[in-house]
Amino acid sequence: MQAYDYIIAGAGSAGCTLANRLVTAGKRVLLIEAGPADNSRFIGMPATFAKVIGTARSWIHQSEPEEAVGGRRLPIPQGRTLGGGSSINAMLYIRGQAADYDGWRDLGCPGRGWQDVLPVFRRLERNERLADQHHGAEGPLPVSDPRHRHPLSLAYVRAAQQAGFHYNDDFNGAAQNGVGFYQTTTEGGERRSASAVFLKPIRDNPNLTVVTDALVTGLTLENGAATGLSYRVTGAGPVSATAREEVILAAGALGTPKLMMLSGLGPAGHLAEHGIAVRRDMPGVGRDLQDHVAAPVYALTREPISLLGEDRGFRALRHGLQYLLFRNGLLASNVVESGGFFDTDGDGRPDVQFHVLPVMIAGAEHGAVQQHGMELNPCVLRPRSRGQVQLRSAEPAEPIRFTTGFLSHPDDMATLIAGLRIARHILRQPALQAVVRQEFAPGGADDLPDEALAAHVREHAKTVYHPSRTCRMGTDDGAVVDPQLRVRGVPRLRICDASVMPRLISGNTNAPTIMIADRCADFILGEA
Repeated sequence: MQAYDYIIAGAGSAGCTLANRLVTAGKRVLLIEAGPADNSRFIGMPATFAKVIGTARSWIHQSEPEEAVGGRRLPIPQGRTLGGGSSINAMLYIRGQAADYDGWRDLGCPGRGWQDVLPVFRRLERNERLADQHHGAEGPLPVSDPRHRHPLSLAYVRAAQQAGFHYNDDFNGAAQNGVGFYQTTTEGGERRSASAVFLKPIRDNPNLTVVTDALVTGLTLENGAATGLSYRVTGAGPVSATAREEVILAAGALGTPKLMMLSGLGPAGHLAEHGIAVRRDMPGVGRDLQDHVAAPVYALTREPISLLGEDRGFRALRHGLQYLLFRNGLLASNVVESGGFFDTDGDGRPDVQFHVLPVMIAGAEHGAVQQHGMELNPCVLRPRSRGQVQLRSAEPAEPIRFTTGFLSHPDDMATLIAGLRIARHILRQPALQAVVRQEFAPGGADDLPDEALAAHVREHAKTVYHPSRTCRMGTDDGAVVDPQLRVRGVPRLRICDASVMPRLISGNTNAPTIMIADRCADFILGEA
Protein backbone atom coordinates (compact mmCIF):
# COMPACT_ATOMS: atom_id res chain seq x y z
CA MET A 1 0.00 0.00 0.00
CA GLN A 2 1.40 3.35 -1.13
CA ALA A 3 0.14 6.73 0.08
CA TYR A 4 0.14 10.07 -1.74
CA ASP A 5 -1.64 13.39 -1.47
CA TYR A 6 -3.16 13.07 -4.95
CA ILE A 7 -3.42 10.25 -7.46
CA ILE A 8 -3.92 11.05 -11.16
CA ALA A 9 -5.05 8.25 -13.47
CA GLY A 10 -3.86 9.15 -16.97
CA ALA A 11 -0.71 11.02 -18.03
CA GLY A 12 -2.11 12.72 -21.11
CA SER A 13 -2.51 16.43 -21.79
CA ALA A 14 -4.66 16.94 -18.69
CA GLY A 15 -2.76 14.61 -16.37
CA CYS A 16 0.66 16.11 -17.12
CA THR A 17 -0.62 19.67 -16.75
CA LEU A 18 -2.34 18.93 -13.46
CA ALA A 19 0.63 17.00 -12.07
CA ASN A 20 2.91 19.96 -12.77
CA ARG A 21 0.72 22.37 -10.84
CA LEU A 22 0.22 20.05 -7.85
CA VAL A 23 3.85 18.98 -7.53
CA THR A 24 5.04 22.58 -7.90
CA ALA A 25 2.71 23.46 -5.03
CA GLY A 26 4.45 20.89 -2.84
CA LYS A 27 1.91 18.08 -3.11
CA ARG A 28 2.96 14.44 -3.30
CA VAL A 29 1.53 13.03 -6.53
CA LEU A 30 1.25 9.60 -8.12
CA LEU A 31 0.77 9.81 -11.90
CA ILE A 32 -0.26 6.54 -13.57
CA GLU A 33 -0.06 5.91 -17.32
CA ALA A 34 -1.33 2.80 -19.11
CA GLY A 35 1.28 2.99 -21.86
CA PRO A 36 5.08 3.22 -22.06
CA ALA A 37 7.30 6.29 -21.85
CA ASP A 38 7.28 8.83 -24.67
CA ASN A 39 10.85 8.02 -25.73
CA SER A 40 10.17 7.14 -29.36
CA ARG A 41 12.08 9.31 -31.81
CA PHE A 42 8.93 9.47 -33.93
CA ILE A 43 7.14 11.44 -31.20
CA GLY A 44 9.58 14.34 -31.16
CA MET A 45 9.71 14.78 -34.95
CA PRO A 46 6.47 16.54 -35.94
CA ALA A 47 5.94 14.82 -39.30
CA THR A 48 6.28 11.24 -38.06
CA PHE A 49 3.35 11.06 -35.62
CA ALA A 50 1.53 8.64 -37.94
CA LYS A 51 4.28 6.09 -37.26
CA VAL A 52 3.31 6.10 -33.56
CA ILE A 53 -0.38 5.48 -34.15
CA GLY A 54 -0.98 1.74 -34.16
CA THR A 55 1.98 0.95 -31.91
CA ALA A 56 2.02 0.21 -28.17
CA ARG A 57 1.88 3.99 -27.61
CA SER A 58 -1.70 4.30 -28.85
CA TRP A 59 -5.12 2.80 -28.25
CA ILE A 60 -7.11 1.96 -31.38
CA HIS A 61 -10.68 1.86 -30.13
CA GLN A 62 -13.11 0.27 -32.60
CA SER A 63 -16.77 1.20 -32.51
CA GLU A 64 -19.64 -1.19 -32.91
CA PRO A 65 -21.04 -1.44 -36.47
CA GLU A 66 -22.94 1.78 -37.14
CA GLU A 67 -25.89 1.84 -39.51
CA ALA A 68 -25.57 5.53 -40.44
CA VAL A 69 -22.12 4.90 -41.94
CA GLY A 70 -23.01 1.77 -43.85
CA GLY A 71 -22.49 -0.68 -41.01
CA ARG A 72 -18.80 0.13 -40.70
CA ARG A 73 -16.78 -0.04 -37.48
CA LEU A 74 -15.05 3.28 -36.92
CA PRO A 75 -11.62 3.49 -35.28
CA ILE A 76 -10.75 6.24 -32.80
CA PRO A 77 -7.00 6.29 -32.04
CA GLN A 78 -6.03 7.76 -28.67
CA GLY A 79 -2.70 8.39 -26.97
CA ARG A 80 -1.29 5.63 -24.75
CA THR A 81 2.01 7.11 -23.62
CA LEU A 82 3.28 9.98 -21.51
CA GLY A 83 1.69 13.07 -23.01
CA GLY A 84 -1.31 11.08 -24.28
CA GLY A 85 -2.90 12.60 -27.36
CA SER A 86 -0.44 15.50 -27.34
CA SER A 87 2.32 12.97 -28.12
CA ILE A 88 0.63 11.49 -31.20
CA ASN A 89 -1.56 14.31 -32.58
CA ALA A 90 -1.01 16.78 -35.41
CA MET A 91 -0.17 19.50 -32.85
CA LEU A 92 -2.77 22.05 -33.99
CA TYR A 93 -3.25 24.85 -31.47
CA ILE A 94 -6.93 25.78 -31.66
CA ARG A 95 -8.99 27.05 -28.75
CA GLY A 96 -12.46 27.18 -30.31
CA GLN A 97 -14.94 30.04 -30.40
CA ALA A 98 -15.83 32.48 -27.63
CA ALA A 99 -19.46 31.38 -28.03
CA ASP A 100 -18.46 27.80 -27.15
CA TYR A 101 -17.42 28.82 -23.66
CA ASP A 102 -20.25 31.26 -23.17
CA GLY A 103 -22.43 28.26 -24.06
CA TRP A 104 -20.76 26.24 -21.30
CA ARG A 105 -21.55 29.03 -18.85
CA ASP A 106 -25.16 29.18 -19.97
CA LEU A 107 -25.52 25.41 -19.62
CA GLY A 108 -24.95 25.70 -15.87
CA CYS A 109 -21.18 26.02 -15.60
CA PRO A 110 -20.48 29.39 -13.96
CA GLY A 111 -16.91 30.57 -14.32
CA ARG A 112 -16.58 28.84 -17.70
CA GLY A 113 -17.50 31.73 -20.00
CA TRP A 114 -15.04 33.12 -22.55
CA GLN A 115 -13.93 35.99 -20.34
CA ASP A 116 -13.26 33.46 -17.58
CA VAL A 117 -11.17 31.04 -19.63
CA LEU A 118 -9.32 33.48 -21.92
CA PRO A 119 -6.94 34.58 -19.11
CA VAL A 120 -6.13 30.90 -18.50
CA PHE A 121 -5.34 30.31 -22.18
CA ARG A 122 -3.14 33.43 -22.20
CA ARG A 123 -1.16 32.52 -19.08
CA LEU A 124 -0.47 29.06 -20.50
CA GLU A 125 0.59 30.24 -23.96
CA ARG A 126 4.03 31.26 -25.20
CA ASN A 127 3.31 32.36 -28.75
CA GLU A 128 6.36 33.07 -30.89
CA ARG A 129 4.56 35.65 -33.05
CA LEU A 130 1.46 36.95 -31.30
CA ALA A 131 1.14 38.90 -28.05
CA ASP A 132 -2.09 40.84 -27.59
CA GLN A 133 -5.43 40.65 -25.84
CA HIS A 134 -5.96 37.18 -27.33
CA HIS A 135 -2.51 35.66 -26.84
CA GLY A 136 0.12 35.12 -24.19
CA ALA A 137 3.85 35.24 -24.84
CA GLU A 138 5.34 34.13 -21.51
CA GLY A 139 3.54 30.89 -20.59
CA PRO A 140 4.97 27.36 -20.56
CA LEU A 141 3.24 26.05 -23.71
CA PRO A 142 5.10 26.97 -26.93
CA VAL A 143 2.95 27.90 -29.93
CA SER A 144 4.67 28.54 -33.24
CA ASP A 145 4.17 28.96 -36.98
CA PRO A 146 4.98 26.06 -39.34
CA ARG A 147 8.67 25.52 -40.08
CA HIS A 148 7.72 23.92 -43.39
CA ARG A 149 4.99 24.72 -45.90
CA HIS A 150 4.27 22.03 -48.45
CA PRO A 151 3.52 23.17 -52.03
CA LEU A 152 0.08 21.55 -51.84
CA SER A 153 -0.72 23.40 -48.62
CA LEU A 154 0.28 26.67 -50.25
CA ALA A 155 -1.80 25.88 -53.33
CA TYR A 156 -4.85 25.15 -51.18
CA VAL A 157 -4.58 28.46 -49.30
CA ARG A 158 -4.27 30.38 -52.59
CA ALA A 159 -7.16 28.47 -54.16
CA ALA A 160 -9.42 29.10 -51.17
CA GLN A 161 -8.81 32.83 -51.53
CA GLN A 162 -9.56 32.58 -55.24
CA ALA A 163 -12.83 30.93 -54.24
CA GLY A 164 -13.72 34.03 -52.24
CA PHE A 165 -12.68 33.06 -48.70
CA HIS A 166 -10.49 35.56 -46.87
CA TYR A 167 -7.06 34.79 -45.42
CA ASN A 168 -6.88 34.52 -41.63
CA ASP A 169 -3.44 34.59 -40.00
CA ASP A 170 -4.82 33.87 -36.51
CA PHE A 171 -7.58 31.30 -36.01
CA ASN A 172 -7.45 32.07 -32.26
CA GLY A 173 -7.84 35.81 -32.65
CA ALA A 174 -10.80 38.14 -32.98
CA ALA A 175 -12.54 35.92 -35.56
CA GLN A 176 -12.12 32.24 -36.43
CA ASN A 177 -13.51 32.19 -39.97
CA GLY A 178 -11.23 32.18 -43.00
CA VAL A 179 -8.42 30.08 -44.45
CA GLY A 180 -4.74 29.88 -43.68
CA PHE A 181 -2.02 27.98 -41.86
CA TYR A 182 -2.37 26.48 -38.40
CA GLN A 183 -0.14 27.37 -35.49
CA THR A 184 1.13 24.32 -33.62
CA THR A 185 2.42 23.26 -30.21
CA THR A 186 5.97 23.06 -31.50
CA GLU A 187 9.20 24.90 -30.78
CA GLY A 188 12.37 25.00 -32.85
CA GLY A 189 10.97 22.36 -35.20
CA GLU A 190 10.19 19.89 -32.38
CA ARG A 191 6.91 18.64 -30.91
CA ARG A 192 6.16 20.13 -27.52
CA SER A 193 3.78 17.65 -25.96
CA ALA A 194 2.24 18.05 -22.52
CA SER A 195 4.84 15.57 -21.29
CA ALA A 196 7.71 17.66 -22.64
CA VAL A 197 6.26 20.95 -21.41
CA PHE A 198 4.71 20.06 -18.06
CA LEU A 199 6.10 16.69 -16.94
CA LYS A 200 9.77 16.84 -17.93
CA PRO A 201 10.58 19.88 -15.72
CA ILE A 202 9.35 18.05 -12.59
CA ARG A 203 10.51 14.49 -13.31
CA ASP A 204 13.31 14.74 -10.72
CA ASN A 205 11.07 16.25 -8.05
CA PRO A 206 10.84 13.81 -5.12
CA ASN A 207 7.15 14.64 -4.73
CA LEU A 208 6.36 13.04 -8.08
CA THR A 209 6.02 9.34 -8.77
CA VAL A 210 5.36 8.31 -12.37
CA VAL A 211 4.29 4.74 -13.13
CA THR A 212 4.06 3.64 -16.78
CA ASP A 213 2.71 0.44 -18.35
CA ALA A 214 0.13 0.35 -15.57
CA LEU A 215 -3.51 -0.59 -16.07
CA VAL A 216 -5.84 0.98 -13.52
CA THR A 217 -8.33 -1.68 -12.46
CA GLY A 218 -10.67 0.35 -10.27
CA LEU A 219 -11.19 2.99 -7.63
CA THR A 220 -11.19 2.32 -3.89
CA LEU A 221 -14.28 3.74 -2.22
CA GLU A 222 -14.92 3.95 1.51
CA ASN A 223 -18.22 5.25 2.87
CA GLY A 224 -18.99 6.50 -0.64
CA ALA A 225 -15.80 8.57 -0.95
CA ALA A 226 -12.75 7.89 -3.13
CA THR A 227 -9.70 6.91 -1.09
CA GLY A 228 -7.41 5.49 -3.76
CA LEU A 229 -7.21 3.04 -6.61
CA SER A 230 -5.70 -0.26 -7.71
CA TYR A 231 -3.55 -0.92 -10.77
CA ARG A 232 -1.54 -3.65 -12.44
CA VAL A 233 1.93 -3.05 -13.84
CA THR A 234 2.92 -5.14 -16.86
CA GLY A 235 4.93 -8.11 -15.63
CA ALA A 236 4.10 -7.51 -11.96
CA GLY A 237 1.28 -8.03 -9.51
CA PRO A 238 -1.53 -5.73 -8.40
CA VAL A 239 -0.78 -2.56 -6.46
CA SER A 240 -3.03 -0.45 -4.25
CA ALA A 241 -2.43 3.24 -3.64
CA THR A 242 -4.22 5.63 -1.31
CA ALA A 243 -4.83 9.35 -1.69
CA ARG A 244 -4.86 11.53 1.41
CA GLU A 245 -6.68 14.25 -0.48
CA GLU A 246 -8.21 13.28 -3.85
CA VAL A 247 -8.19 10.92 -6.80
CA ILE A 248 -8.41 12.56 -10.24
CA LEU A 249 -9.42 10.64 -13.36
CA ALA A 250 -7.73 11.97 -16.51
CA ALA A 251 -7.97 8.95 -18.79
CA GLY A 252 -9.85 10.70 -21.61
CA ALA A 253 -13.40 10.67 -22.89
CA LEU A 254 -13.24 6.93 -23.64
CA GLY A 255 -11.07 5.77 -20.73
CA THR A 256 -12.53 7.77 -17.86
CA PRO A 257 -16.13 6.52 -18.12
CA LYS A 258 -14.73 3.00 -18.31
CA LEU A 259 -12.90 3.47 -15.00
CA MET A 260 -16.00 4.99 -13.44
CA MET A 261 -18.18 2.06 -14.46
CA LEU A 262 -15.61 -0.56 -13.44
CA SER A 263 -15.74 1.06 -9.99
CA GLY A 264 -19.52 0.86 -9.71
CA LEU A 265 -20.18 4.48 -10.69
CA GLY A 266 -22.47 4.56 -13.71
CA PRO A 267 -25.87 3.50 -15.07
CA ALA A 268 -27.19 0.96 -12.57
CA GLY A 269 -28.83 -1.29 -15.16
CA HIS A 270 -25.70 -1.49 -17.31
CA LEU A 271 -23.47 -2.24 -14.31
CA ALA A 272 -25.83 -4.99 -13.19
CA GLU A 273 -25.54 -6.63 -16.62
CA HIS A 274 -21.85 -7.16 -15.90
CA GLY A 275 -22.21 -8.18 -12.26
CA ILE A 276 -20.68 -4.96 -10.95
CA ALA A 277 -21.96 -3.77 -7.58
CA VAL A 278 -23.56 -0.35 -7.95
CA ARG A 279 -21.87 2.16 -5.68
CA ARG A 280 -23.77 5.09 -7.17
CA ASP A 281 -26.32 5.11 -9.96
CA MET A 282 -25.03 7.75 -12.43
CA PRO A 283 -26.93 7.54 -15.74
CA GLY A 284 -24.79 10.30 -17.29
CA VAL A 285 -21.56 8.30 -17.25
CA GLY A 286 -20.69 7.26 -20.82
CA ARG A 287 -23.70 9.03 -22.36
CA ASP A 288 -23.75 11.62 -25.12
CA LEU A 289 -20.33 11.02 -26.65
CA GLN A 290 -19.51 13.84 -29.07
CA ASP A 291 -16.76 13.80 -31.68
CA HIS A 292 -15.99 15.73 -34.84
CA VAL A 293 -17.00 13.75 -37.94
CA ALA A 294 -15.25 14.42 -41.25
CA ALA A 295 -15.52 13.27 -44.85
CA PRO A 296 -12.65 13.71 -47.35
CA VAL A 297 -12.43 15.01 -50.87
CA TYR A 298 -9.59 13.09 -52.56
CA ALA A 299 -7.62 14.56 -55.45
CA LEU A 300 -4.77 13.20 -57.61
CA THR A 301 -1.86 15.50 -58.40
CA ARG A 302 -0.23 16.09 -61.80
CA GLU A 303 3.31 15.59 -60.51
CA PRO A 304 4.74 13.33 -57.76
CA ILE A 305 4.77 16.13 -55.22
CA SER A 306 2.74 14.69 -52.33
CA LEU A 307 4.19 13.02 -49.22
CA LEU A 308 3.84 9.56 -50.79
CA GLY A 309 7.18 7.75 -50.67
CA GLU A 310 9.00 10.51 -48.79
CA ASP A 311 9.57 8.14 -45.84
CA ARG A 312 11.50 5.56 -47.88
CA GLY A 313 14.97 5.16 -49.33
CA PHE A 314 17.28 8.04 -50.13
CA ARG A 315 14.52 10.61 -49.66
CA ALA A 316 13.94 9.50 -46.09
CA LEU A 317 17.68 9.65 -45.41
CA ARG A 318 17.93 13.16 -46.86
CA HIS A 319 14.95 14.41 -44.82
CA GLY A 320 16.37 12.80 -41.69
CA LEU A 321 19.77 14.42 -42.08
CA GLN A 322 18.24 17.82 -42.77
CA TYR A 323 16.10 17.55 -39.66
CA LEU A 324 18.92 16.32 -37.42
CA LEU A 325 21.26 19.08 -38.58
CA PHE A 326 18.89 22.03 -38.87
CA ARG A 327 15.49 21.06 -37.35
CA ASN A 328 13.72 22.12 -40.53
CA GLY A 329 12.51 20.59 -43.79
CA LEU A 330 9.75 18.07 -44.30
CA LEU A 331 10.16 16.34 -40.91
CA ALA A 332 9.53 19.66 -39.15
CA SER A 333 6.06 19.76 -40.74
CA ASN A 334 3.01 18.79 -38.72
CA VAL A 335 1.55 17.47 -42.04
CA VAL A 336 -1.83 19.15 -41.40
CA GLU A 337 -0.30 22.54 -42.13
CA SER A 338 -3.32 24.35 -43.57
CA GLY A 339 -7.08 24.49 -43.29
CA GLY A 340 -9.82 26.91 -42.40
CA PHE A 341 -13.19 27.60 -40.82
CA PHE A 342 -16.40 28.14 -42.80
CA ASP A 343 -19.91 29.33 -41.99
CA THR A 344 -22.21 27.18 -44.13
CA ASP A 345 -25.57 28.10 -42.57
CA GLY A 346 -25.14 31.89 -42.43
CA ASP A 347 -25.58 32.31 -38.67
CA GLY A 348 -22.24 34.12 -38.30
CA ARG A 349 -20.41 31.19 -36.62
CA PRO A 350 -18.20 28.79 -38.57
CA ASP A 351 -19.70 25.31 -38.41
CA VAL A 352 -17.17 23.48 -40.62
CA GLN A 353 -13.40 23.13 -40.22
CA PHE A 354 -10.99 21.93 -42.92
CA HIS A 355 -7.91 19.79 -42.30
CA VAL A 356 -5.86 19.66 -45.51
CA LEU A 357 -3.34 16.85 -46.06
CA PRO A 358 -0.65 16.98 -48.77
CA VAL A 359 -1.07 13.24 -49.26
CA MET A 360 -3.97 10.97 -50.17
CA ILE A 361 -4.78 8.21 -47.71
CA ALA A 362 -7.68 6.48 -49.45
CA GLY A 363 -9.47 3.82 -47.44
CA ALA A 364 -9.85 0.13 -48.07
CA GLU A 365 -12.97 0.80 -50.13
CA HIS A 366 -10.66 2.03 -52.91
CA GLY A 367 -8.15 -0.78 -52.64
CA ALA A 368 -4.44 -0.17 -52.19
CA VAL A 369 -4.25 3.26 -53.83
CA GLN A 370 -0.61 4.31 -54.11
CA GLN A 371 -0.89 7.53 -56.09
CA HIS A 372 0.24 11.05 -55.40
CA GLY A 373 -2.62 13.18 -54.19
CA MET A 374 -4.10 15.30 -51.42
CA GLU A 375 -7.13 15.46 -49.15
CA LEU A 376 -9.48 18.28 -48.18
CA ASN A 377 -11.28 17.12 -45.05
CA PRO A 378 -14.30 19.15 -43.92
CA CYS A 379 -15.60 18.26 -40.46
CA VAL A 380 -18.71 19.23 -38.50
CA LEU A 381 -17.69 21.57 -35.68
CA ARG A 382 -20.79 21.28 -33.50
CA PRO A 383 -22.29 17.86 -34.24
CA ARG A 384 -25.78 17.09 -33.03
CA SER A 385 -25.26 13.33 -33.21
CA ARG A 386 -24.41 11.49 -30.00
CA GLY A 387 -22.73 8.19 -29.22
CA GLN A 388 -22.29 6.14 -26.07
CA VAL A 389 -19.53 4.39 -24.11
CA GLN A 390 -20.26 1.15 -22.28
CA LEU A 391 -18.35 -1.75 -20.78
CA ARG A 392 -17.77 -4.91 -22.75
CA SER A 393 -17.19 -6.85 -19.55
CA ALA A 394 -16.11 -6.37 -15.94
CA GLU A 395 -12.52 -7.25 -16.88
CA PRO A 396 -10.42 -4.04 -16.93
CA ALA A 397 -8.23 -5.29 -19.78
CA GLU A 398 -11.21 -5.73 -22.10
CA PRO A 399 -11.79 -2.91 -24.62
CA ILE A 400 -14.85 -0.73 -24.26
CA ARG A 401 -18.01 -1.11 -26.30
CA PHE A 402 -19.01 2.17 -27.90
CA THR A 403 -20.76 3.91 -30.75
CA THR A 404 -19.77 7.26 -32.21
CA GLY A 405 -23.32 8.03 -33.30
CA PHE A 406 -21.88 9.72 -36.39
CA LEU A 407 -24.55 11.05 -38.76
CA SER A 408 -27.40 9.78 -36.60
CA HIS A 409 -28.78 13.33 -36.66
CA PRO A 410 -29.71 14.58 -40.16
CA ASP A 411 -28.30 18.06 -39.54
CA ASP A 412 -24.77 16.64 -39.42
CA MET A 413 -25.14 15.07 -42.85
CA ALA A 414 -26.44 18.35 -44.25
CA THR A 415 -23.49 20.26 -42.77
CA LEU A 416 -20.97 17.77 -44.16
CA ILE A 417 -22.53 17.97 -47.61
CA ALA A 418 -22.20 21.75 -47.45
CA GLY A 419 -18.56 21.33 -46.44
CA LEU A 420 -17.94 18.96 -49.34
CA ARG A 421 -19.39 21.48 -51.78
CA ILE A 422 -16.99 24.14 -50.47
CA ALA A 423 -14.05 21.72 -50.75
CA ARG A 424 -14.94 20.77 -54.34
CA HIS A 425 -15.34 24.46 -55.25
CA ILE A 426 -11.90 25.27 -53.83
CA LEU A 427 -10.41 22.28 -55.65
CA ARG A 428 -11.56 23.76 -58.98
CA GLN A 429 -9.75 27.08 -58.52
CA PRO A 430 -6.67 27.94 -60.65
CA ALA A 431 -4.09 27.52 -57.87
CA LEU A 432 -5.11 23.90 -57.27
CA GLN A 433 -5.94 23.09 -60.88
CA ALA A 434 -2.32 23.87 -61.67
CA VAL A 435 -1.20 20.95 -59.49
CA VAL A 436 -4.26 18.66 -59.44
CA ARG A 437 -5.16 16.51 -62.45
CA GLN A 438 -8.48 15.12 -61.21
CA GLU A 439 -10.81 14.72 -58.27
CA PHE A 440 -10.51 11.08 -57.26
CA ALA A 441 -13.56 10.95 -54.96
CA PRO A 442 -16.36 11.73 -54.81
CA GLY A 443 -15.58 12.71 -58.43
CA GLY A 444 -18.08 13.34 -61.17
CA ALA A 445 -19.87 16.50 -62.23
CA ASP A 446 -19.36 19.84 -60.52
CA ASP A 447 -23.00 19.89 -59.41
CA LEU A 448 -23.36 16.42 -57.91
CA PRO A 449 -26.76 16.01 -56.24
CA ASP A 450 -27.03 15.79 -52.46
CA GLU A 451 -27.81 12.07 -52.72
CA ALA A 452 -24.47 11.32 -54.37
CA LEU A 453 -22.56 13.37 -51.81
CA ALA A 454 -24.46 11.72 -48.97
CA ALA A 455 -23.47 8.29 -50.30
CA HIS A 456 -19.84 9.45 -50.35
CA VAL A 457 -20.15 10.67 -46.75
CA ARG A 458 -21.62 7.37 -45.53
CA GLU A 459 -18.78 5.47 -47.20
CA HIS A 460 -15.95 7.71 -45.98
CA ALA A 461 -17.06 9.41 -42.74
CA LYS A 462 -14.32 9.28 -40.10
CA THR A 463 -13.28 10.70 -36.76
CA VAL A 464 -11.09 13.75 -36.22
CA TYR A 465 -9.94 12.12 -32.93
CA HIS A 466 -11.80 14.52 -30.60
CA PRO A 467 -14.06 12.38 -28.35
CA SER A 468 -15.62 14.37 -25.50
CA ARG A 469 -18.58 14.90 -23.17
CA THR A 470 -18.96 11.40 -21.70
CA CYS A 471 -18.77 12.68 -18.09
CA ARG A 472 -20.01 16.20 -18.67
CA MET A 473 -19.98 18.98 -16.10
CA GLY A 474 -23.02 20.94 -15.06
CA THR A 475 -25.51 21.54 -12.28
CA ASP A 476 -28.46 19.52 -13.61
CA ASP A 477 -29.31 15.99 -12.57
CA GLY A 478 -27.68 14.46 -15.65
CA ALA A 479 -24.28 16.06 -15.04
CA VAL A 480 -21.49 13.80 -13.80
CA VAL A 481 -19.22 16.51 -12.35
CA ASP A 482 -19.94 19.97 -10.96
CA PRO A 483 -18.30 23.14 -12.36
CA GLN A 484 -15.26 22.50 -10.10
CA LEU A 485 -14.94 19.03 -11.70
CA ARG A 486 -15.90 17.19 -8.50
CA VAL A 487 -17.85 14.01 -9.18
CA ARG A 488 -21.35 14.66 -7.94
CA GLY A 489 -22.16 12.58 -4.88
CA VAL A 490 -18.69 11.01 -4.63
CA PRO A 491 -16.42 13.02 -2.32
CA ARG A 492 -12.67 13.26 -3.02
CA LEU A 493 -13.05 12.27 -6.67
CA ARG A 494 -12.66 14.60 -9.67
CA ILE A 495 -12.54 14.17 -13.43
CA CYS A 496 -10.16 16.30 -15.47
CA ASP A 497 -10.10 15.66 -19.23
CA ALA A 498 -12.17 16.24 -22.37
CA SER A 499 -14.96 14.03 -21.01
CA VAL A 500 -16.18 16.91 -18.82
CA MET A 501 -16.90 19.29 -21.72
CA PRO A 502 -20.60 20.28 -21.57
CA ARG A 503 -20.43 20.49 -25.37
CA LEU A 504 -17.67 19.80 -27.83
CA ILE A 505 -15.80 22.98 -28.71
CA SER A 506 -15.55 24.29 -32.27
CA GLY A 507 -12.05 23.07 -33.07
CA ASN A 508 -9.22 20.80 -31.99
CA THR A 509 -9.37 19.75 -28.36
CA ASN A 510 -5.77 19.64 -27.06
CA ALA A 511 -5.47 23.29 -26.01
CA PRO A 512 -8.91 23.34 -24.31
CA THR A 513 -8.04 20.14 -22.42
CA ILE A 514 -4.85 21.72 -21.09
CA MET A 515 -6.91 24.76 -20.06
CA ILE A 516 -9.40 22.51 -18.26
CA ALA A 517 -6.54 20.91 -16.32
CA ASP A 518 -5.00 24.22 -15.33
CA ARG A 519 -8.38 25.41 -14.05
CA CYS A 520 -8.79 22.13 -12.18
CA ALA A 521 -5.51 22.84 -10.39
CA ASP A 522 -6.87 26.27 -9.41
CA PHE A 523 -9.92 24.63 -7.85
CA ILE A 524 -7.93 21.95 -6.02
CA LEU A 525 -5.25 24.25 -4.65
CA GLY A 526 -7.81 26.91 -3.76
CA GLU A 527 -9.79 24.41 -1.74
CA ALA A 528 -6.66 22.88 -0.18
